[in-house]
Amino acid sequence: MSYVSDVMEQVVARNEGEREFHQAVREVLDSLEPVIERHPEYQEYLILERITEPERVIMFRVPWFDDKGRVQVNRGFRIEMNSAIGPYKGGLRFHPTVNLGILKFLAFEQVFKNSLTTLPMGGGKGGSDFDPKGKSDNEVMRFCQSFMTELFRHIGPDTDVPAGDIGVGGREIGFLFGQYKRIRNEFTGVITGKALSWGGSLIRPEATGYGTTYFAEEMLATRNDSIKGKVCTVSGSGNVAQYTVEKINELGGKVVSLSDSHGTIYDPEGINAEKLAFVLELKNVKRGRIREYADKFPGVEYRQGQRPWSIKCDCAFPSATQNEISGADAKTLIDNGCFVISEGANMPTDPEGVEVFLDSKILFGPGKAANAGGVAVSGLEMSQNSLRLSWTREEVDQRLKDIMKSIHNQSYEAAEEYGMKGNLVAGANIAGFIKVADAMMQQGLV
Repeated sequence: MSYVSDVMEQVVARNEGEREFHQAVREVLDSLEPVIERHPEYQEYLILERITEPERVIMFRVPWFDDKGRVQVNRGFRIEMNSAIGPYKGGLRFHPTVNLGILKFLAFEQVFKNSLTTLPMGGGKGGSDFDPKGKSDNEVMRFCQSFMTELFRHIGPDTDVPAGDIGVGGREIGFLFGQYKRIRNEFTGVITGKALSWGGSLIRPEATGYGTTYFAEEMLATRNDSIKGKVCTVSGSGNVAQYTVEKINELGGKVVSLSDSHGTIYDPEGINAEKLAFVLELKNVKRGRIREYADKFPGVEYRQGQRPWSIKCDCAFPSATQNEISGADAKTLIDNGCFVISEGANMPTDPEGVEVFLDSKILFGPGKAANAGGVAVSGLEMSQNSLRLSWTREEVDQRLKDIMKSIHNQSYEAAEEYGMKGNLVAGANIAGFIKVADAMMQQGLV
């Protein structure tokens, strides 16, 4: 058995039942065989064993009162995965599906994603099985205050800098930051995704969606092509999906779908700026369901319980959640003429689907590269907080575009160097890994 296979076996044995974590680790390790052959020192110093083991796992209870005065209890987590190249950095997710295995997978992915951004950030992730949907603002505030009352002792601007993720938007970030400031009696850049009036960065809400679109544009540029005139499907209808639609429209493409956990809308006329404004109001303010879009606009089809992957398109942007594209979905996309996939969500394609995309030689941008725009602008927000200044919208957008170009170039060149030209999955894994592994070697056995 090879060293890489042996490590994978150990990971499965030591992290029983954590399927998403196993999947994320396997995808990275499968890319690293040629790297280990060329750098036997990584095996000698057990870099793979160390990089797959979190530096710290924090788990705690979160008691809070609901609006009826009843006690509720949730679990809180923070996985501090790797700090070799900077303070831990990664989002907080509030969703009923949150558990240790999912957060370890997200934290592991975050290590390599952050490495690719060229910014000095390690990898972490956290959250709770609390569901903000259907809760009042006061209930969300009481939960966030209780959550931060424990988390505050483990984070800081030079230690661990959380951000938002699924279920954690501007409202939640505000409540979390307010409680941190209250307890620590200090105003620091400890959380990113803040409002503009108190330390946030322009472009931060848009960053993941914009970045995913910029990455697709970089992939298309290798074939002397662009998004202009392309029919695009987007899944999800939250932050990432919304701003993916906005940037695709700006670059001349046409988006024909959005979705949520209940179903998909198909709008053959395209989701223009006016329709997108309705989606922003529906999802961000009213917190309604995407089916209301079909009720509002004529000629729109609502597909109950379905995802958008059967809709004919040139480009697909999975922007909802992990494993939303199966092997069968991937084949359907290819059969329907799709030749660009840019992942806005974290690991939205399952292993069979990834294999289909790689075998078909389409342009496939994996999440750890394609959706790194969010954490990249979080890093830029940290820089602005440290300097006590704000950059213009144009400046942040240009920096984001440059970072996404750099991520694409690093991934493309690493794949070529190790004999897998065009395989951006392997390229992103290798480029992200080598930077972190070298830092771990240089810092000793810690």
